[in-house]
Amino acid sequence: MKQVSWIIVASLVSITGCSEMTTRQEQAASTASTFLEDRAFLEEHTDVVVLGNDPDGPQVIVAPAWQGRVMTSTADAATGMGYGWINKSLIASGEHQPHINALGGEDRFWLGPEGGQFSIFFAPGDPFDLDYWQTPPLIDTDAYAILSRDAQHVTFRHDSQVTNYTGTVFDLRIDRVIRLLDQAQLQQTLGVELGSSVQMVAYKSDNTITNTGTTAWNKDTGLLSIWILGMFQHSPVTTVVIPYRDGSVEDLGPIVNDAYFGAVPDDRLLTQDNTLFFKGDGQYRSKIGLTPKRATPVIGSYDPSRNLLTVVHYTLPDGITDYVNSMWELQDAPYAGDVLNSYNDGPPDATTPPLGPFYELETSSPAAALSPNASITHVHRTFHFEGSSNDLNAIAQTVLGVDLPTIQSVFNTSALGSESE
Repeated sequence: MKQVSWIIVASLVSITGCSEMTTRQEQAASTASTFLEDRAFLEEHTDVVVLGNDPDGPQVIVAPAWQGRVMTSTADAATGMGYGWINKSLIASGEHQPHINALGGEDRFWLGPEGGQFSIFFAPGDPFDLDYWQTPPLIDTDAYAILSRDAQHVTFRHDSQVTNYTGTVFDLRIDRVIRLLDQAQLQQTLGVELGSSVQMVAYKSDNTITNTGTTAWNKDTGLLSIWILGMFQHSPVTTVVIPYRDGSVEDLGPIVNDAYFGAVPDDRLLTQDNTLFFKGDGQYRSKIGLTPKRATPVIGSYDPSRNLLTVVHYTLPDGITDYVNSMWELQDAPYAGDVLNSYNDGPPDATTPPLGPFYELETSSPAAALSPNASITHVHRTFHFEGSSNDLNAIAQTVLGVDLPTIQSVFNTSALGSESE
């Protein structure tokens, strides 16, 4: 999420928490649930589409009423864990919150920009502060209609309208397809084969917006972008891994933007051999982003406590550098935004509990300069692998360019590690 959005959420959503880190870790562990338990909970509160017909194989749960978001997934539907973070307290309340309904989900559809003169989260002329920030209904409370479905995919469509801060009206259609991926598609996308110990769930979301209005969208009056955010269950030893392109600051700009919530401490964000390492432990609110000049098409995370490797692969068009800027201010460079982000949840202050906690992997499309009836599509693929360290190590080396011992050594984490701040 951009800038101070989670300040609002943390103050609006009632969550039981504790300021002591060890207590929070114990609390998170005690509330961990299996995929079957998550499925039963979701089915109690909303209609869901379950992709995958193998009762002890990979499955994905999608919620049409919540913008067709992927709520959670698993590699083993019978006994396995769910990977997505779900805001069960908010869902169980049945209430709509002001500003945003942070229901969770590991692939949810959003639009940018959030801040600036072309923001779609602030009404024309309103100040950029918390009292006026409002998530548009088409990405917060609207249900998306199902066009087709089977055991492997579900297709959604939603027609809507949104107005930006300068008063530009966007008429648009949202098309969204969630589809399970098999090992052949894994090989095609990531170039890896699975070792004998590895269980996998893989899926993609194809996200398209179409200009259904009569006027072109242009940079002078504002553009939209597709923004996919994945909220995942954290652990005290989860590390986010982001390969980046090497090059001088003069040519490519800064390696990372860590200014969203203030500079990230050195013991939480490190660079080594063209790789960024960022703590996803859910214990310190922070966020980072990479521009299209620095980013590669992959971002990942590793949790040694669960032998879980997660990889996100997304659309990154060559040579395109216009991405919307979501900073909460009138901007000098409204198209100098980030293409990928990672957010780590944590207490906003000493007296406010975290929203989750959880961590996020996020990707965005370029700014969409669309003529009438023109479209832009952003594909966001999520892969979860469970297995032996040796088999996961082979995947990490091929896809992320770094081995698991290096990932664990960066922050001195281990499978049983429990750090304190």
